[in-house]
Amino acid sequence: MAKQQPFWLGGASASMAACFTHPLDRTKYCMQVLSSKQPMLKALHTFAVRDGIRSLWSGLSASILRQTTYSTARFALYDILARNWQRRNGAKLSAGSTIACAGIAGGLAGMIGNPTEIVLVRMCTDGVKAPAQKYLYPNAIRGLIRIGNEEGLKTFTKGLGPNVVRSILMNVSQIAVYTSTKRQILSNKILKVSDGVPVHIAASLAAGTVATTVCAPADVLKSRLQSAASAGGEAPGVVRIFLSSLKNEGPGFLMKGWTPAWLRLAPNTVLMFLFMEQLQRLVAAKTL
Repeated sequence: MAKQQPFWLGGASASMAACFTHPLDRTKYCMQVLSSKQPMLKALHTFAVRDGIRSLWSGLSASILRQTTYSTARFALYDILARNWQRRNGAKLSAGSTIACAGIAGGLAGMIGNPTEIVLVRMCTDGVKAPAQKYLYPNAIRGLIRIGNEEGLKTFTKGLGPNVVRSILMNVSQIAVYTSTKRQILSNKILKVSDGVPVHIAASLAAGTVATTVCAPADVLKSRLQSAASAGGEAPGVVRIFLSSLKNEGPGFLMKGWTPAWLRLAPNTVLMFLFMEQLQRLVAAKTL
């Protein structure tokens, strides 16, 4: 069995990838919250022209904080669960066991990362809100403190259900699809390729595409729920938001923002796994 990887490796890889893809991430959140059908690239251009290029990276501190909590937890927990399963059974993980380990790790990580997810969504969507509705958090840490002081700790559980579901789906679709695709490519007798960057890119592109499609409905509901401000001490529930959006926009709203989500998640997944593979080689900890 390979040496156990450092717990920080997954979070470091995801944080590095987020620095490159944050503008697309921010645009995705904005499109999910808005009722506008403006194309993603046009929206991205509008933000850059109106608010400046630097505005595309607004909320980056929240993105990095989220990755250092959520992604660190989901990859570290998956590594622990996978190794325990291998130790007990004395064999490599099957597809079913991979899905189970990734799902459990994703669900727990979703709960751990929910507070930082709320700050991230709010900081990213400030640019498309009316002045009176903006939160104007100077950074992610100050945002967490203000939410706790002004709205109470219960606010950190807002959108927890959809976020946990999304986290399970994300972890399963990314890890299971990446691992499976990579193994199939390497075992293909016709391709005869070695374990390297081209294989990692192909496998991560497949994982990013599957993850985007599977997670889209939960992602849209989560973003709208976490972005919604509390009115009279009560925040709208997921059922209310779902029924209201369904009535006003039709069932297609569940896939709203799919294109920017894919354009963000596909390169993010590629960069994340590329960084992870290289970091694993540096620490001699091959697990995926």
